[in-house]
Amino acid sequence: MSKGQMFESIVGLFVLAVAAAFLYYAYQTSGRAMTARTYSLNAVFGRVDGVTPGADVRISGVKVGSVADSALDPQTFEARVKLSVAKNVEVPEDSIAKIVSDGLLGGAHVAIEPGASDIMLAEGETITITQGSVDLLGLAVQAFTNPDKPAASSGDDPAADGLGDL
Repeated sequence: MSKGQMFESIVGLFVLAVAAAFLYYAYQTSGRAMTARTYSLNAVFGRVDGVTPGADVRISGVKVGSVADSALDPQTFEARVKLSVAKNVEVPEDSIAKIVSDGLLGGAHVAIEPGASDIMLAEGETITITQGSVDLLGLAVQAFTNPDKPAASSGDDPAADGLGDL
């Protein structure tokens, strides 16, 4: 084997090793590897704006899982969300699941506020206390376009603050 062929073989092996390392990293971060170390919980929300499969599930700001799936319940028109939570994290049955925005331009995640119950949720059970997402754009538009909202008082009119009758 000549020096050129030996060099090409070494470079080829290096490229294959880098490709294998990349595939391993992609598999670990895709969530497929995590499913063996998780259990599923369900939650039903009125709105899940910004929450997509793969979004974080957090307790006290720490990622403990991810959103596995979301679907519309055709009877109630509510969103059913399947959560994958790490097996080493037990969730009390009276916990609250909330949809929380990551910021004005960011997505959203599911935040679980643990309850005080001694009974923990098991595989496939449902978090019954939930709070859906808030439509921030809709609230802002309503606040700026609502004609029925009274103007702020300047303080010059004593009758406006309820002290005019004294």
